[in-house]
Amino acid sequence: MLPKILVVDDDRYTRTLIEQMLGNSAQVHLASDGDAARELFAVHDFNLVLMDQRLPRHQGLDLLREFRAQRPRMVAILMTGFADVRDAVAAVREGLFDYLTKPFEDLEALEAVIGKALEIDAAYREIDSLRSRLAKTSGAPMVVGQSAAMARLLGQIQQVAGLDTTVLLEGESGTGKDVMAKLIHAHSQRADQAFLEVNCGGLPESLLESLLFGYEKGAFTGAAQASAGYFEKANGGNLFLDEIADMSPKLQSSLLRVLQDHSFCRIGSTQPRSTDFRLICATNRSLAGEVKAGRFREDLYYRINVVAMQLPPLREREGDIFRLAVHFLEFFNAKFGKQCGPFSPAALASLEAHPWPGNVRELRHCIERVVALQSGGVIDAVHLCPSCSPFAVSDTHALIPPAYELAYQEARAGFEQGYLKGLLAAASGNVSEAARLSGIPRQNLYVRMKRWGIVTET
Repeated sequence: MLPKILVVDDDRYTRTLIEQMLGNSAQVHLASDGDAARELFAVHDFNLVLMDQRLPRHQGLDLLREFRAQRPRMVAILMTGFADVRDAVAAVREGLFDYLTKPFEDLEALEAVIGKALEIDAAYREIDSLRSRLAKTSGAPMVVGQSAAMARLLGQIQQVAGLDTTVLLEGESGTGKDVMAKLIHAHSQRADQAFLEVNCGGLPESLLESLLFGYEKGAFTGAAQASAGYFEKANGGNLFLDEIADMSPKLQSSLLRVLQDHSFCRIGSTQPRSTDFRLICATNRSLAGEVKAGRFREDLYYRINVVAMQLPPLREREGDIFRLAVHFLEFFNAKFGKQCGPFSPAALASLEAHPWPGNVRELRHCIERVVALQSGGVIDAVHLCPSCSPFAVSDTHALIPPAYELAYQEARAGFEQGYLKGLLAAASGNVSEAARLSGIPRQNLYVRMKRWGIVTET
């Protein structure tokens, strides 16, 4: 379904220009004044509203405040002339996605801003849809992402979740292997049985052994009473062994016997106990490499490497970073009772430019920190963790000075220079990569950088 866009402007040329520019990529509804805009807004669920600041009998910003009161998640862009930049800055501070100055100098840049705004709206709607489906699927975790890499992974999970076979999840730390294990469990034939998980790298060998096998009373000092282990408790369900590469050679051998015989003995007992669990393993290392290095048993590797899945790092999940950021923003707003956000375009550019070595876990902690430290309002690039933002604080602050003494041209020039320098740095000096990160066509971006002496040659 094509997105619905409301364009409100008393200038017929502007309305026609935007309508023709979007062509068949959107359903464009036009209004020449505030009254007509109200009528359309009451009937349609718009994905984006482009509102002129100066309208007959109305101020665009006042109308947007009215609309946002009805639909707080509404994504909107204010269109303004040079003289109205203070209103535009105020609009961004109040949570509008962005503002555009007329006359439009760069139609490709205008189209890119509209495209990014529609992506933000799509992220909100995707999260709502996921939550709705989650409410109908008891125990299933919420998985946010529409990138090609995630689509492939989820397709694999859909294929094997219902099959009673061992699954090996491999991927960098923070990619969400535990979430995928829970997703497999939720859609497995054992979903109504136990799901138990243990981090093999976080426990000493003796403690991990007693946790898995259980023990009899008096089996060791402190064993005041008998206790069932995970092999026993997981009978009929799924057992998730995270960071299995950290398991000691002794326990690797013991696990192999359990998988082969479907039985085990508690520590301190010689009485075999039968068990039937589905094993899901995960590691942030290459098990094949660990086998070659002699740190992991080859026979156990072949026993657990039945269906192997590679979880993509966040840097390879194109388009998912801002979706996850929006999801975490809403989650921590609810958790902390705050109303932070939305993200400014500069903040989104910073988030998408960061390499995220800690993957989804790092992004989650970054957004948690932002919400915890902010009292509310728009989240700009300067509010992000220092490591998450490629922009210098002094440069990004030029976007919205504390006072409005600067002339519009000077403020705009200050922001553009700071933004372009930070963007080029985030792209390691590659103009093509900077164009991809910003959504600005490469030739237009190059011209802007050359204007400020940031680049001197192609």
